[in-house]
Amino acid sequence: MTAPLKQAHFNVFLFGVGHHRAAWRQPHSQVERLGDVSFYEALAQTAERGRLDGVFFADGHAAIELSDGPRWFLEPITLLSAMARATERVGLITTISSTFGTPFHTARQLASLDYISHGRVGWNLVTSMFDPEARNHGYDRMPPHAERYARAEEMIQAVEALWDSWDDGEPKMDRNGWYANAERVRAVQHHGRFFDTEGPLTVPRPPQGHPVLFQAGASEQGRELAARYAEAIYAVAWDIESAQHYYRDIKRRVSAAGRTVDVPIMPGLVTYVAATEAEARQQQQQLDDALPVASSLSQLEVFIDQDCSQWALDAPVPTLPPLEEFNGPKGRYATILRIIEDEQPTLRQLLGRLAAGGGHCTMVGTPGQIADRIEHWLDNDAADGFNLMPPTLPEGLDDFVDHVIPELQRRGRFRSDYQGTTLREHLGLERPTRR
Repeated sequence: MTAPLKQAHFNVFLFGVGHHRAAWRQPHSQVERLGDVSFYEALAQTAERGRLDGVFFADGHAAIELSDGPRWFLEPITLLSAMARATERVGLITTISSTFGTPFHTARQLASLDYISHGRVGWNLVTSMFDPEARNHGYDRMPPHAERYARAEEMIQAVEALWDSWDDGEPKMDRNGWYANAERVRAVQHHGRFFDTEGPLTVPRPPQGHPVLFQAGASEQGRELAARYAEAIYAVAWDIESAQHYYRDIKRRVSAAGRTVDVPIMPGLVTYVAATEAEARQQQQQLDDALPVASSLSQLEVFIDQDCSQWALDAPVPTLPPLEEFNGPKGRYATILRIIEDEQPTLRQLLGRLAAGGGHCTMVGTPGQIADRIEHWLDNDAADGFNLMPPTLPEGLDDFVDHVIPELQRRGRFRSDYQGTTLREHLGLERPTRR
């Protein structure tokens, strides 16, 4: 008997008017609409039309590199509340930092949004990383890496305890007595190293029990945190070999943590889609040609920790030190080394690859060619789906939904309709029982 084909999961990462750093510079971009909620509602409706699992927002707490284009505009919880009213099925995933947030506030926000959306919420937990963000929250600088991850773990524990401070179901209201049966609501009395919260939460247990917990663990501590707690994982991988290494490592760690859940792993994916491969590459080249060279070189210097201002733009990238000799953040540096090894790009071409998603997997071609590569990743321990990062919005999302999704549906790789109503159901995750 033939085994069923593995089904893909897709979220779409909504970021400005596209993930390419030159997207907002295009004459037809809708950058003027970034404060217009209808712009985002239309994107969510497109994602829902494509039967995607969810839409996702990252978040930042500092106005950094504004000259490079838009980064953060509307606050995501507020924005997703509006988007929940404009959609019916697509998941709504927001980023909240454990370094700057508190358990009670976070648990209350996410539980409220889960009610507003009828069970479609996900929480992407981050620890944040930039000192300008820290200075907006009363810190002189970011706390050390190990401290941030210890705080994140305690944050998860406290938030989930608050969600579980109410029994499932209605509060058992008695109009002649109590609004809520006291036996069904309990204090949590969490007193830890970083947080104190007594509880119970002011919101009854969310429709999903717990909103789905997403995490993007790249460091050793990040991978361990993801393996113990995450219910879906975002990843960074330029090529299938690095994706396989990460995928197999995380699956092993989840099993070692004693968990039986099949945690979906979703690398970022940038796509340029057209009727011919030549047209798709022309799309990519047009955006790359619009990059401001000075700021792109400045970004690269941060990634590789050396001056490259005198390098020739149209010559091959000079030899870089091996990974083991690099003292900065190794994840992005390792990706840059893999791009160079894989493509032998000129400096200008490397800047273009990093401009769209900063080194995530990039697929350029026809719908059939892109579907071929997606299937290859699904079938070879590289991905359970992808976090789409359209280089332009709304065009890049439209192209994927209108052309790649139908091709995957024809191949039996993606749903033709939603089978459930909650984000958990879209991702094949069980509703957690109250602890």
